[in-house]
Amino acid sequence: MNDHDFLAGRFEEHRTHLKAVAYRMLGSLSEADDAVQEAWLRLSRSGADGVDNLAGWLTTVVGRICLDMLRSRRARREDGLEPRLPDPVVSVAGGGDPEHEALVADSVGLALLVVLQSLAPAERLAFVLHDMFGVPFEEIGPLVERTPAAARQLASRARRRVRGTAPRPDPDLARQRRVVEAFQAAARDGDFEALVAVLHPDVVARADTGAAGGVVETRGAADVARGALFHRRAGQEGLHVLVNGSAGLVNVVDGRAVSVHGFTITDGLVTAIDILVDPERLKDLDLAELPG
Repeated sequence: MNDHDFLAGRFEEHRTHLKAVAYRMLGSLSEADDAVQEAWLRLSRSGADGVDNLAGWLTTVVGRICLDMLRSRRARREDGLEPRLPDPVVSVAGGGDPEHEALVADSVGLALLVVLQSLAPAERLAFVLHDMFGVPFEEIGPLVERTPAAARQLASRARRRVRGTAPRPDPDLARQRRVVEAFQAAARDGDFEALVAVLHPDVVARADTGAAGGVVETRGAADVARGALFHRRAGQEGLHVLVNGSAGLVNVVDGRAVSVHGFTITDGLVTAIDILVDPERLKDLDLAELPG
């Protein structure tokens, strides 16, 4: 085995971890793959001589790459690029896919990723690297061109935003599933009162259709229930899946996925629903292995 192959092997040992870092930073599976590939290119050019902790070094490299990508994305948004929902990670309950499990560990639901999207790039980097992956502020500071103390403040501001606006889901997956089943049955039967009963009064539903205007947001139990009833489709089948590790649905019509619903359930009520309807993005998701 030559040096290049040896280095490639060492990198592959960390690929899943690095994609988990990039996904939390970017909320995009394809961009996360791009960031990880760029990290490999940088490692293959520079080598690992003098690197005592390769995992830590690669984590900060991916963080820097993602920071640059976020800043570029923000500039494009100022030029008219519409915001979009983060990519959902869809899997079968009990599927045991190590990469999926790493991507959504630590309750990284869609609602949390939506909040992370609202942070400034440097705040997001400081929060993700420190709070989610334990990177010390002494290493984060140089990435954002700040002192360690200033990096700590960035993470603190991000933490307050997350705690104030991202509901933490119930840990009991079976309880989550029962709530989703109740939501599904009420929507199927056209039962407005039953729908309202499983929704938190301040529930928010976010739908990304891929159309102009970006993400459409609806707030309040009554309006969200009306929307769920309005968008019922004849012949639609709801497949129970995990969406970012929480109970969710993939709605299928004539064997084709037409939407992915990610639910955030807190204290037995739905507090957030994130809905991907964009047909182009749905085609990019790996939904072929879902039960039919």
